[in-house]
Amino acid sequence: MKFSFAHFNFNVLDLERSLKFYKEALGLEPVRTKEAADGSFTLVYLGDKETGFQLELTYLRDRKEPYNLGELEYHLALETEDMEAAHALHEKLGIICYENPGMGIYFISDPDGYWIEIVPKK
Repeated sequence: MKFSFAHFNFNVLDLERSLKFYKEALGLEPVRTKEAADGSFTLVYLGDKETGFQLELTYLRDRKEPYNLGELEYHLALETEDMEAAHALHEKLGIICYENPGMGIYFISDPDGYWIEIVPKK
């Protein structure tokens, strides 16, 4: 028996704001969408055009309060070949929330407070 990664989920409060963030900050774009027949929820799967991995954004139409993300003891990680350019973009966008220069990594925060680790491509 073999398993492979399919997707990771983030629940989002404002779908359009989140889609804009992921496009602008990370170049992720929708690859498929699923909507409830009654419009109560929307799932948007984002891809990077290089791997099969997807980030699922779950939007609940009737939710009005932000999600409680606890102590953020989890995160999504994306790698880049150009850490300097990535850092400059994320600094310009004002979304860097933690840096660890000793490890050569940093984290950005999305509109809902999820942390995304940016690491150099190996």
